[in-house]
Amino acid sequence: MSEISVVICTGTACYVMGAGALLSCSEELTPELASLVTVSGSSCMNLCKDKTKGNPPFAVINGTCISDATVSKMIAEIRRQARMRQNDELQ
Repeated sequence: MSEISVVICTGTACYVMGAGALLSCSEELTPELASLVTVSGSSCMNLCKDKTKGNPPFAVINGTCISDATVSKMIAEIRRQARMRQNDELQ
């Protein structure tokens, strides 16, 4: 199955709003899912400057922007991405 890329904004606004805790999201995943995920931090992604994107902290999972990101929201999106990829590979 393809890799799932998780990028967490660690700019000032996101960090103050809890992005630091998001960096350990892979610790909450099953070993099978954790092996598919790469987690990285990124300096400010400027998502907070566009109010239509939502509020910090932000995470981007394979191009899907998660605003008001929490570990729970991120895990839900990682699972969704894994299911999509698994279905694509079965077809």
